[in-house]
Parts: sequence; structure tokens; C-alpha cells
Amino acid sequence: MDRLIGFFRLARPANIVTAVSDILAGVAISGYLINHSGNYSGLLWLIISTIGLYGGGVVLNDVFDAELDAVERPERPIPSGLISVGEAARMGVLLLVAGVFFGYLASPFSGALAFATAIAAVVYDKWSKHSSFFGPLNMGLCRGLNLTLGISIVPEQVPELWMLGLVPVVYIAAVTLVSRGEVHGGNESAGYLAGLLYLIAMTSILYNAFILGEGVTTLFFLFAWAFMVFVPLRNAIVKPEGPAIGRAVKAGVLGLILMNAAWASAFGSTYLALIIVLLLPFSIILAKAFAVT
Repeated sequence: MDRLIGFFRLARPANIVTAVSDILAGVAISGYLINHSGNYSGLLWLIISTIGLYGGGVVLNDVFDAELDAVERPERPIPSGLISVGEAARMGVLLLVAGVFFGYLASPFSGALAFATAIAAVVYDKWSKHSSFFGPLNMGLCRGLNLTLGISIVPEQVPELWMLGLVPVVYIAAVTLVSRGEVHGGNESAGYLAGLLYLIAMTSILYNAFILGEGVTTLFFLFAWAFMVFVPLRNAIVKPEGPAIGRAVKAGVLGLILMNAAWASAFGSTYLALIIVLLLPFSIILAKAFAVT
């Protein structure tokens, strides 16, 4: 049982819930639920795909960080000896392959996007996360591709809407920027820059919402999102130490669910937005049992 829990810990289940919310937001943006009523197989394949892609990405991240975690986070499954590096590596690769496979079940185009997401995840895990510039950008790219993966449920919509995937790139780049100070402490400038990037992401969604005539409804989701992420970020700026920064990062990751609810609302899918919000308490519960960062 301990080893089974160890595998779950590697996969960061609370984070995987946020990845599912990316897909739901992308589906709402695509208009799929309006024009393809009653046919949900593509949605199911994409949800399974993102579970594999995100799970595989974070597992391999721990594989590549095994030596560092032995010093900084010895309680984690690999450095503690609960799961071997080889076992974790096989799990990560299997999850990524499953993610790409189920993406192809949705459509060849979705499969290509899933493959691109898997490559971006591995590049981050192995190389770019060591760069203060390319690391946050690469991590954001993974989320942007994941939102676009949801949009690809209607492949012809992607050329028209792909730029919306830049918003999670900006937002997650900000969260990743803050996370760099979690172990050894951060600095105020990183916190202020992250706050600015948060505002850019929120303003972008609000702009689209007003263009589409959904601004008032979307504001409710944006206010909830802003409250969730800015309060802990402010605390991390005032006291840029590990615990405060960890709480800010955790709020930033879980805040993705409210961001995606805002996306769904902006594109007129209020009911789906409310369903996405219901994922938040589930993710919070999982975050209490399993690490987020």
C-alpha cells in the first residue's frame, strides 16, 4: 500500500485535476458542446490524454531531480527509497505514451498536439528548468499546449484560436518564477513580476469575455481567481521565505481551475464553468494529501 501511495505521490494528483480543467476550458472555447451534443467520446479521450501527459511529465521531473531531491526533499518517494529511479522512469514514459495514444484516438491533430506537449514536458524536466528564463517559459508552454489540446477537439478551430494558449503560458511562467524561491527563499522583484503577469492573464480573459458579451458573468470567476492567488502572493512578497512561497505556488497552481472556469464563462459556457469550479475542492483535498510543488 505504501508503494502504491508512493506512485500516486509522484504523479501529483491534485495537479492532474487542474490539467483536466485545461481540457474542459479548451473544449468550451472550441464550441464543441454546442455543436456536437451527445457525442462525448473525443472529450473522454482528451481527458485521459492530459492525465497521461501531465502525470508522465511530473514523474519524469522527479526522476531527473533524484539527486537534488536527495538533498533538498529527501522525503519524496524516489530519494526515500520507496520507489526506484528505474520504476519511476518506466512509469513516466508509459504515462506519456498513453497520453499521446489517447490524443490520437480523439483525432490525428490532437495526437500531434499531445506529442508536442510530451516533448515540451521532457525538455523542461531534463534541460530548460535550469534556466531562469527558458524554464518558466517552457513550463508555461506545456500549459498553453494543454489548453490548445482541448480546443483541438474541433481541429478547424485551432488555427483561429491558438493564440489564446499564450495566456496560460504567461500565467504559469509567473507561477514557475515564484516557485524558484521555494527551497532557498525568493525575492520581492520576482513576486512583483509574477503579479504583473497574473494581471496580464486576467485582463486577457476579461477582454475576450467582453468582446463575446460575457464580461459581467466572467468577472465573478475572475474575482475569485484573483483573490485566491494574490493574497498568498502578497504574503510571499512581504516575507519571501520557503513556506510563504510554497503557499503562493500552491495557490497559483490550483488557481488554474478558476482561470479555466473564467475561460469557459467567457465563451458562453456558464454551466461548464460551474462544473470546472467543482473540481477545485476536489483538487484542494488532494493537495492536502499529496504534494503540489
